[in-house]
Amino acid sequence: MVDPVAQPADLRLVRESYDRVADNYVAMGVGDLAPAPWLRAALAAFAEDVRGLGPVLDVGCGPGTVTAHLAGLGVDVSGVDLSPRMVAHARRLHPGLRFAVASATELDLAEASLGGVLGWWSLFNLPRDVLPDVLTSLARALVPDGRLLLGMHVGDGDVVRTEVYGMPVTWTTHLWQPRQLAGLLSRAGLQPVAELRLPPTPASTSAPALPAQVVLAARRPS
Repeated sequence: MVDPVAQPADLRLVRESYDRVADNYVAMGVGDLAPAPWLRAALAAFAEDVRGLGPVLDVGCGPGTVTAHLAGLGVDVSGVDLSPRMVAHARRLHPGLRFAVASATELDLAEASLGGVLGWWSLFNLPRDVLPDVLTSLARALVPDGRLLLGMHVGDGDVVRTEVYGMPVTWTTHLWQPRQLAGLLSRAGLQPVAELRLPPTPASTSAPALPAQVVLAARRPS
């Protein structure tokens, strides 16, 4: 089995925050892929790479939007999320798929048990001393040639959030430079496959303003 990782000190507060925003998150259509062709392209490439390698785990799946998108692309995928309320929405919206409540730091994954792992803007709350161990844990769970697809906010430093999606929250968004993330993936034993960078986006009716974004794809060597 993969080694356990440390639990973040703010885990309970982050879970409660996501429970609090979950209803608004769904009502506002946050994470809708319809207006995001480049993100759909990244997911399509990921689906093509992992199809047939084994099950895929969407870590931090929220209400299951991307989990369902991958399932529609022929991927055997399930989702886990820290927030019970998010998982309740995922099960309601996508009753044919499998979802469970779990933190990325609480997963008990067997070695070489997954064809792919998705971290779709779901790991940025992890403290800087915890994320490397989580990535190592996820990398070990991949089969040879399995893929990890990671989406993160780009920048330097941390952003402390007190209100998101119209609700009070207590969480920190940790910003990373692409080269730092690439280094973490390399130290986790993965090889780079592709990198997609996206510019900052202004605030909209369904989401706050966002910094630049990056999508990184990596593979476990065969």
